[in-house]
Amino acid sequence: MHADRKLESKQPGRQVQGLAFSPPTVGTTPMSEPVAGSAGDTEGGCHTKNSSHGTVDSEVLVGSSRLILRHSERYCRRLARSHYENFLVASILLPRRLRQPFYNIYTFCRTADDIADESGDRRLAREGLDRIAADLEDVFAGKPRTEGMFPALHHTIATFAMDRKPFFDLLSAFRQDQEVLEYETLDQLLDYCSRSANPVGRLVLKLAGVTDAEQIRLSDQICTGLQLANFWQDVGRDYAIGRVYLPDQWRQRYGVTRDMLSAGATSEPVRRLLADLCKMTDGYFQRGIVLAEKVPDWLSADIKLFAHGGMETLAAIRRVDFDVLRKRPKVSKLTQGKLILAALLGRLS
Repeated sequence: MHADRKLESKQPGRQVQGLAFSPPTVGTTPMSEPVAGSAGDTEGGCHTKNSSHGTVDSEVLVGSSRLILRHSERYCRRLARSHYENFLVASILLPRRLRQPFYNIYTFCRTADDIADESGDRRLAREGLDRIAADLEDVFAGKPRTEGMFPALHHTIATFAMDRKPFFDLLSAFRQDQEVLEYETLDQLLDYCSRSANPVGRLVLKLAGVTDAEQIRLSDQICTGLQLANFWQDVGRDYAIGRVYLPDQWRQRYGVTRDMLSAGATSEPVRRLLADLCKMTDGYFQRGIVLAEKVPDWLSADIKLFAHGGMETLAAIRRVDFDVLRKRPKVSKLTQGKLILAALLGRLS
């Protein structure tokens, strides 16, 4: 499930090391070598041609492909483990067999997200997203690059027969971030959430073998709720980078002007607006959490953890009386730890 807006809200000055428009090359494997599971692999005892080395035994090629995959998986593990996020912390609840696939998917999401938000220039961000989209097309065509996250991502997509739509929906949302800085209606904002948050939950459900349409709909409820909660938590931070996620129709209804969003303290109209938005968002968690009763136990614990984490974010906003512009409300480390422990022990309801 999706822990926070686009994995996690960007913090001023926060940079992710080692991420550019393309992941760094892993090892020294030539680009001409095949990737595990790609069309370049051979089977049986046959031989194949290599343009620079002549005839090469297929076992050598298969061994090389496995080495490429191991390097790629190591790259994904290192990147994933270098980030402390609720979404990633929840991976401790995953069965061991699913952790590496989870890291591979997380690395794609994290990399694309950082391209969108850390490039420093919208034009560069768009170019970077175009490049990763082209690389993703190659992955789905069975011809992934032999470096960075791509061999591991291809292996996961092929192993779990994953659909391309959630991946490209995420890229669509990240591109939208470069063009759309304000939202007129709540429906427009929810459409954005359907592509920026919901796909991550759907990808995790796919790893768990959950394909039921009703269960996917419930997952979407939780993911959308998490993203909305993060919006209401980060009104000040988003405004500082030129983004306003409070829908304009709602702002007009409560008499909220743009100037109010740049103040050092939250005005009464903004507080009333946030109070109603938080109440509305709580409904997403209440509707979605029933998904926990319909999935495997390990996934049930994750779902409860995310839903309760989202509800705790809303509670943190309420505790500061919706004064989100004076100080960003957040869930304390103690509360986060208690939630994780309760999830591990199966004590979240």
